[in-house]
Amino acid sequence: MSDSVNIAIDGPAGAGKSTVAKLVSEELGFLYIDTGAMYRTLTLAALRKNVNTLNEIELSHLLSTCHIQLLVDQKGSRVLLNEEDVTEDIRSTEVNQNVSLVSSYQSVREEMVERQRQLAIKTNSVLDGRDIGTYVLPNAQLKIFLTASVTERARRRHEEQLSKGMPSDYEQLKADIAKRDELDSTRAFAPLKKAEDAIEIDTTTLSISEVAQAITDLAKERTR
Repeated sequence: MSDSVNIAIDGPAGAGKSTVAKLVSEELGFLYIDTGAMYRTLTLAALRKNVNTLNEIELSHLLSTCHIQLLVDQKGSRVLLNEEDVTEDIRSTEVNQNVSLVSSYQSVREEMVERQRQLAIKTNSVLDGRDIGTYVLPNAQLKIFLTASVTERARRRHEEQLSKGMPSDYEQLKADIAKRDELDSTRAFAPLKKAEDAIEIDTTTLSISEVAQAITDLAKERTR
């Protein structure tokens, strides 16, 4: 058994999980394990190599060749694919539109989850995704489920992409997020679902800092 403390933050696309998880990890001095970035990295690799995203066997084989690293240094949080920094590339519209399908395959998720668990066992950590509290780390000391309206989530993603100089279509984002909600919630293996012992926080009218502070306070209470 591990003595490490794990915080699981789940919720649908665009609920603010990654940004909040980073702030919480920084405040507590925990490692941030960006599980969504891991699936995005595989999706990017598949798109680059023209691997059919409808073919689970091909994707699973591709994953076996992918060395995915999550780093935190003076440059902030970075994601490396076979030593290449792909932090910005994995946030493209094309990746957004394909990542839910890629992450739905059981063999892909099983391998990713094993990698995530091995990271979490070693140190105090914050993980965010869609099935952290229900599947990846069912024994996490604190489980949070973040929600927000589709309109608000699309607005946030739209502003994020524009701020990075990336093309963004607000109406398309709304459609993509709604479609991803459906895919994530109805997939056969480890679907998006709130854990029974998770604390739900609706972030629609809250600032990122307010959400992060609430989770940090809860974490400090649980780990005293």
